[in-house]
Amino acid sequence: MASPAQHEGDDDEDYMDQFLDKFAHQKYKGGFSEDKWEEEFDQVPMFMKKAPDEIDPLKNPELACLQSIIFDDDRPLEEQAKTYKCEGNEYFKQRDYKKAVISYTEGLKKKCSDSELNVVLYTNRAAAQFYLGNRQSALKDVLAARKLKPSHLKAIIRGALCHVEMKNFAEALAWCDEGLALEPKETQLLELRQKADKLKRLQERDVRKAQMKEKKERSHKEALIKAIQNRGIKLSAPLQPCRQSSGDEEEEEEESLSGGLEQLSLGSCGHQVLLDEQGHLSWPVLFLYPEYGQTDLIAAFHEETRFVDHLAVMFGEERPSWDADRKYSPQDLQLFFEDEEREELHHVTPTHTLRQVLTRDRCFIKDGTPAFIILVKGSSFEREFLAERKVHGAE
Repeated sequence: MASPAQHEGDDDEDYMDQFLDKFAHQKYKGGFSEDKWEEEFDQVPMFMKKAPDEIDPLKNPELACLQSIIFDDDRPLEEQAKTYKCEGNEYFKQRDYKKAVISYTEGLKKKCSDSELNVVLYTNRAAAQFYLGNRQSALKDVLAARKLKPSHLKAIIRGALCHVEMKNFAEALAWCDEGLALEPKETQLLELRQKADKLKRLQERDVRKAQMKEKKERSHKEALIKAIQNRGIKLSAPLQPCRQSSGDEEEEEEESLSGGLEQLSLGSCGHQVLLDEQGHLSWPVLFLYPEYGQTDLIAAFHEETRFVDHLAVMFGEERPSWDADRKYSPQDLQLFFEDEEREELHHVTPTHTLRQVLTRDRCFIKDGTPAFIILVKGSSFEREFLAERKVHGAE
């Protein structure tokens, strides 16, 4: 006679045989499909490679159930915070630093009484923020970690890293020294300190070079304005005189200098008056040809050069394309500058230098660029053009 246990075993085998026999005639509907089995397998919570961003209890009931167990609010705060720390660590390993920050933040929100755990949460969140490029937020977290535990070495290392990335090299050195006082042989701190010291020296060198360059440029600009003033050359608005000052007056002097230089800006022609080492000025000069609506720019017209010398080059063998009739010969040209305030034209003697003309009583420079009108002497256009204007002779 068979024992009860034997009958029970036989019943189990019979049940399994009946269960398997059923699928000989009826296809199992809960299995994986042949072509999408890998995707479906990845939906099983136990085998998921990556959790979904949002969990819908209707679509993922098993996962929602597991989550409710893991993040049960009835558990002690320390356990909940630790769970979030572990979750954050997993995200960190996957280099999903945004989610890591969220997990560590949730852990800190629990405000558990385990200060060591809170230190780790702050330090780990600082690391995630650092890799996201949020240096200031990372530094804030390591400061919070060190407030709870001043000697926490990882917080010190990450704080030093933040300061290096933010180019606060003096602060980085101070953090490194604090850490090395605790662990004199800490390799990462030793390397960081060496790097911060080198970059600090380079930064100080660059600052010195920038200051020297600024001082040189300022001195040159002051000399340029003084040279213009000494010649009696007049701009459309008067240059402010350079003067020595100290204290609060330095700001007024800087504004005065800036105002004078603004009148000598590049303007529309893209060039600026220059002062050479011999103390000579070279101006960008515009020649205007109203008969054809054309212009010429001489980028650097030396003040001691005569007008006729430039005209000889511009209208020599090679003429501009617009002078098809070759009317513009140097000996046949008349030059004028305009006094816009009085609406007058003033003759310019071609054999005079630029400096001689710019120092004339009614000659004003507009936008840092002297301009001169050129007409063909005796032409019908010249007669019509001058008939409408008051003209003064050359000096």
